[in-house]
Amino acid sequence: MFSDELKAFRRLGFRHFLLQILNFASVIASGLMLWKGLGLFLNTESPIVVVLSGSMEPAFYRGDLLFLTNPSGERYHTGDITVYKIPGADIPIVHRVMETRDVFIPFENSTEKRVINNRVAKLKLPPGEHQLMLTKGDNNHVDDLDLYQGLEWLDQRHIIGKVRGFLPYIGYVTIAMNDFPQLKYALLGGLGLLAVIQRE
Repeated sequence: MFSDELKAFRRLGFRHFLLQILNFASVIASGLMLWKGLGLFLNTESPIVVVLSGSMEPAFYRGDLLFLTNPSGERYHTGDITVYKIPGADIPIVHRVMETRDVFIPFENSTEKRVINNRVAKLKLPPGEHQLMLTKGDNNHVDDLDLYQGLEWLDQRHIIGKVRGFLPYIGYVTIAMNDFPQLKYALLGGLGLLAVIQRE
């Protein structure tokens, strides 16, 4: 099946093999630079995410690809769809903001005597103005307090971005590769092999 390609590969020699490896590495590096550059431009660690569950149906279904932005100073409003990640959790969560609250944390040498309740104190926020959020999946019956791992509010540090657009079902490729790691390795191995034995 690959006998012609193997004969061509033997004819071209070791230098050609190294050149193909470098070409493949440059394609991978370019993709990573594009991803990181897009993340810096949109101010988010992950400008594109895939919906992994049905908690946001009917707005988004499993496998939908979401496009995010997170401009600095962005204020979130009830009804906005956000992607957030709690420290220690592996997977970001796509849910809708159900409630927002503004709090002011006084500076230590401030003369203001505002009472900070225990719910806000758990967040360990630096002094200044902060917006707190409570989220919920559209298809869930209760809010996300159980997902917050002891916190009772989200703040800007937890937000990866606000959903600005989506493509339906495109993310199923990613889900398939996560559910079946053999498929991921076969696909990457096949692409690497094609890059190495390609003659051009």
